[in-house]
Amino acid sequence: MTSSRRHPDATGADAAAPGGDSPRAARSSPPPRAADPADLLRPRARSERLVRIFLLACALVSIVTTLGIVGVLVRESAGFFAEVSLADFFGDGQWTPLFDDKHFGIAPLLAGTLLTTVIAVLVALPFGLLAAIYVAEFAPERVRRVLKPALEVLAGIPTVVYGYFALLYVTPALQHVVPKLAGFNALGPGIVMGVMILPVIASLSEDAIYAVPASLREASYALGAGRLRTVFRVVVPSAFSGIAASVILGVSRAIGETMIVAIAAGQQPRWTLDPRVPIETMTAYIVQISLGDTPTGTLEYRTIFAVGLCLFLVTLLLNAVAHRLRRRMLQGGWT
Repeated sequence: MTSSRRHPDATGADAAAPGGDSPRAARSSPPPRAADPADLLRPRARSERLVRIFLLACALVSIVTTLGIVGVLVRESAGFFAEVSLADFFGDGQWTPLFDDKHFGIAPLLAGTLLTTVIAVLVALPFGLLAAIYVAEFAPERVRRVLKPALEVLAGIPTVVYGYFALLYVTPALQHVVPKLAGFNALGPGIVMGVMILPVIASLSEDAIYAVPASLREASYALGAGRLRTVFRVVVPSAFSGIAASVILGVSRAIGETMIVAIAAGQQPRWTLDPRVPIETMTAYIVQISLGDTPTGTLEYRTIFAVGLCLFLVTLLLNAVAHRLRRRMLQGGWT
């Protein structure tokens, strides 16, 4: 006699699936539709197109503004160089365009700019790099989250405050230490400029050091190197491209600085590397002529465009080198 009971497998095969649907119904349901690549080519919504047009317009504003600045510099500088030869501009050792005996040699302005920039880098590079190494390699995470923003606060201080700080506090303090230091000099502004660009070097260098792969550190530890040896022999050389980019950007920032040198360095262009005497930088000269005492359209007035063009070319070159190094670091070319 056959049994009316079914095998448990047969019973389970005909049992209702969870949710009330039988397995047969579940098997017969259509599969989810695959994404159609043509959907990506369909016209976007009007709002997305408007946003894209707005972003493109913002990008074009910056490009058009830069081209306009370059055009004005080139046009006005062409009028200047039509009367002053390049040999006199780069070969003469005096800069006296406002005197009766006019000389248009830019060398004194270049010397003053170079002098203050070198002093600033000598201050900012060691302190900024050591701060970056500590924050990236030795500081606890809680300290890092506090210390890095505190360092970057220095970048938000107005430069006119730095200028008066250099004139009223740093220079009088240095006069007790440095003999024959004039009231206006290159040393005080250079030191304060170093403090100003320190966050640039520290922040970018810290990013470069922090981005070094952990495998390099672990390999160094596996070979028996200590922590300090790993940091200074492996990590820092591996982050050289990023550190170099940060230094170049800091140099570019120092070369283009205006208010600190205009307030505390003096307005005496001279061919000297003595930081104790008054000097004048390219940016300080532009401020001097832009005060309104020089008639527009004269040769003296066009000197600011010639100096501005030189300043633009120098900073453009430095920024291009820094961008190349930065891109090399991001692409993995660490050394």
